[in-house]
Amino acid sequence: MHDPAIARLRDQDPAVADLVEAEARRQYEKVRLIASENYVSPAVLEATGSVLTNKYSEGYTGRRYYEGQQYIDPIELLAVERAKRVFGVEHANVQPYSGSPANLAVYMAFLEPGDTVMGMSLPMGGHLTHGWSVSATGKWFRPVRYGVRADTGRIDLDEVRDLARRERPKLIWCGGTAIPRTIDFAAFAEIAREVGAVLAADIAHIAGLIAGGAHPSPVGHADVISTTTHKTLRGPRGAMIMTTEEHAKAVDKAVFPGLQGGPHNHTTAAIAVALEEAARPDFADYAHQVVANARALAAALAERGFDLVSGGTDNHLILIDLTGRGVPGKPAAQALDRAGIELNYNTVPFDPRKPFDPSGLRLGTAAITTRGLTEGEMPRIAAWIDEVVQAAAKQDDTALDRVAGEVRELMAAYPMPGWAPAP
Repeated sequence: MHDPAIARLRDQDPAVADLVEAEARRQYEKVRLIASENYVSPAVLEATGSVLTNKYSEGYTGRRYYEGQQYIDPIELLAVERAKRVFGVEHANVQPYSGSPANLAVYMAFLEPGDTVMGMSLPMGGHLTHGWSVSATGKWFRPVRYGVRADTGRIDLDEVRDLARRERPKLIWCGGTAIPRTIDFAAFAEIAREVGAVLAADIAHIAGLIAGGAHPSPVGHADVISTTTHKTLRGPRGAMIMTTEEHAKAVDKAVFPGLQGGPHNHTTAAIAVALEEAARPDFADYAHQVVANARALAAALAERGFDLVSGGTDNHLILIDLTGRGVPGKPAAQALDRAGIELNYNTVPFDPRKPFDPSGLRLGTAAITTRGLTEGEMPRIAAWIDEVVQAAAKQDDTALDRVAGEVRELMAAYPMPGWAPAP
């Protein structure tokens, strides 16, 4: 049973409705540990599926290229003002379609093609758009990359400083896609100032934790901040760029007309709703519970002998190195999915295996925390993961269906926003 309902979709296109129903049930029945996924509220779902998708609104509030913006402009203004209030920034652009275009807009605002950009190496936990070779950002700009220490799995900021001094980048990225530890924004800012670089903080994974006070903020340290609006922030699939008034014009011009046409107004409205939710006291409780759950799950996994990159986590994300477990990340992730535990295979620092068949697993606790799970359930989830990984190493599937049934039984006790089984 969907909330909001999809009765008209079922009447009009039962094939699509059946697939939506199946996906909703899958999300309900599984322990969803993909670090970049979450559940949004029914209010966010309603905004995303509203008539706002009918309207084209190229330009910015008060300066559109189409008429009929009497209600669109106030919606975008709400989203902007709420972003400014939640994150404590001077300027926010809520129009980027997703995280990668938002990051590309940062390049367009501050760099010229061929300029040097410094970012965390993708295999070490960075993001494609931080200058990796297969990305446009690695092809159109000159990338230099930092990583983590082999002995600690953590960023060595002295090495970052030495690299910055030697290469003199015009833009430095901090943040990434598989970083389980707190990002020291102040230290990155000091390095950026020393070499005259713009500091960009990519907080896509931790935006909700920052909004809820469970992770330090880059505001006051980074010149520009990019983020998606889903993941820990529990909004729709969109993005934002936040900055100071000094850089506002350059950022806005880079988004439109530099990279995009009209914004997706239904997404803008859903971002506004999610930001209003993030301003509530219970969202702070949620953000801190995400971190508490991640630490409890990491501890339970470590007790079972799993090798955790950096030894644990400070946020929502855990990175497991399976090198010593006799099974690569991909078959382990596939076995876990069959057993009702959804996560993704992932490279780990200094991984000898290829990216499409790496040594690691990446998991996070944002979605299960939204469902209401707390620290008490984490040892049980760790036990399931351990059992399934051992089964995958032995190529023994006999336990997977049993674990999947146990997972379904557990998750049935925790309501899912937006869907429930028919009574």
